[in-house]
Amino acid sequence: MTDVLRVGVAGLGTVGASVVRLLQRQAEALTARTGRRIFVAAVSARDAAKERGVDLSGAAFVDDPAALAASSDIDLFVELVGGAEGAALASVESALRSGKSVVTANKALLAAHGATLAALAEEKHVALAFEASVAGGIPIVKTLREGLAGNSIERVYGVLNGTCNYILSRMELEQLSFDQCLKEAQRLGYAEADPTFDIGGFDTAHKLSILTSLAFGTRIAPEAVDVEGIERVTLADIDAAAELGFRIKLLGVAQRTAQGIEQRVHPTMVRKTTAIAQVMGVTNAVTIDADAVHELTLVGPGAGGDATASAVVADIADIAKGIRSAPFGLPSASLRKLERTPVQRHEGGYYIRLSVPDVPGAFAAIATRMAERRISLESIMQHGRGGVSRRTGEGPVGVILITHATTEQLVREALDAIYADGTIAEQAQVIRIERE
Repeated sequence: MTDVLRVGVAGLGTVGASVVRLLQRQAEALTARTGRRIFVAAVSARDAAKERGVDLSGAAFVDDPAALAASSDIDLFVELVGGAEGAALASVESALRSGKSVVTANKALLAAHGATLAALAEEKHVALAFEASVAGGIPIVKTLREGLAGNSIERVYGVLNGTCNYILSRMELEQLSFDQCLKEAQRLGYAEADPTFDIGGFDTAHKLSILTSLAFGTRIAPEAVDVEGIERVTLADIDAAAELGFRIKLLGVAQRTAQGIEQRVHPTMVRKTTAIAQVMGVTNAVTIDADAVHELTLVGPGAGGDATASAVVADIADIAKGIRSAPFGLPSASLRKLERTPVQRHEGGYYIRLSVPDVPGAFAAIATRMAERRISLESIMQHGRGGVSRRTGEGPVGVILITHATTEQLVREALDAIYADGTIAEQAQVIRIERE
């Protein structure tokens, strides 16, 4: 191992520029901590002439990221291009095949090709590091892979998407509609022009699949995640949650069950008293339930140039020190295949909001359908936008049901029967309640 580590960075957007800036600003400290001088020897980006607010005068410019990855002028390749295919995949494969360690922040790439890339890294005896791929500046990858190696993990769950958390937080705090909050998130740059990947839960699903692999020793399987977004969450739900002592979060949850590892992403009711409920705005949080430490929650910035760059540079420093772990905690050949656990088997409490015609017998009919499937109701109340409302005698009445623990399948069967009865005026809103 030489006393110099030459880094090649592909992708000079917000994160890439922040990585270069952080390496330059912390150069002296990083040398003291790692025993090696770390510097950016070469970069690759779409536009060489673009002003990025960082000094690149000492770095060679290479047009093709894959060519940079294979270059003998660098020792370590940092992929910040993005995307699951194309230049990102080609350049990472090129670097690994050339015997170079790789640092990436690319969750989509890992979700699609993580197992193959990890096997290639192990074959070449180099590192594949990806702390920045999940939860920005929160060191959750190292925590699961190394810090909790002596624990058996039962559940890992968290707020993994800042866009969704920002929208849900503003809906609650400022009593704004989903559409209003989404437009504001887009104006501030927290949401893309096409926000589907974020608000539909798919970004969270990619991140969750990585955490699941690390926590449970399984192959990454994003296709095994049940995904629901936040598009149908309304102010009526936000207000009802608050009255009941809950807050609504988009959670990614991976949990060990008798049927296997359950992976799900969906809007969730969490008790206001829990640590995860206190996380507002674009902040991320991850909670781990394990046998030795019991409950551990990590909270921090989930996105942004500096926060993500912090995680990238931490990986670079580890590699500079000669630290090389199996990417997903176990050798690739030891990772178990993960089968999809049907969400219908999920057991827990449920919040159900119904729009019920204000006619005699309507409530009794709903309660009967629930009782037929042995669904025990913890509470039932009428609800309006300002709080619990009285019957008006005009139009449908909002009704909130809170169930004791039951299964998804039984809830859906009961609702199908209620729909068939014609008892409710529109599709029910169903939100799972996450146990503490």
